[in-house]
Amino acid sequence: MKCPRCQHTDLKVLETRSTGTSIRRRRMCQHCTQRFTTQERIERKAPLVIKRDGSREPFEREKILSGLRVACRKRTITALQMEEATDRVEQHVLSAPGNEILASDIGRLVLDELRGMDLVGYLRFASVYQEVQSPSDFIKLLSPWIETPGEE
Repeated sequence: MKCPRCQHTDLKVLETRSTGTSIRRRRMCQHCTQRFTTQERIERKAPLVIKRDGSREPFEREKILSGLRVACRKRTITALQMEEATDRVEQHVLSAPGNEILASDIGRLVLDELRGMDLVGYLRFASVYQEVQSPSDFIKLLSPWIETPGEE
């Protein structure tokens, strides 16, 4: 690692903090005394995601976060809540047995997170993920939240 100011490699770690999924280190260059912060994340071998068409691609955490951002756009969900939900999905994917996972399994994990966070975000994501084509498909998605007449 090099100092961002002078490019020297003689650095001293002043402080280290764990932030759950990463490690934050405060560093100081011994040559120019510039202080800066670095974030370190444990790199794990990500599984391959098996898409609907049978193709495979590496798991990308950013795709989960991006999907949550789109689903929760203009909602009261904070960036921290979306990051935490993404962390939980990623943790589950990385701890799954084998080196491949179905995209549909990841989609269900995201839906489970959204179900507890925001109903509108859940419906937005589900409408794309489950390929909703008609109003009756939306009614089926809403059925767990709709009270039927006569129920209390």
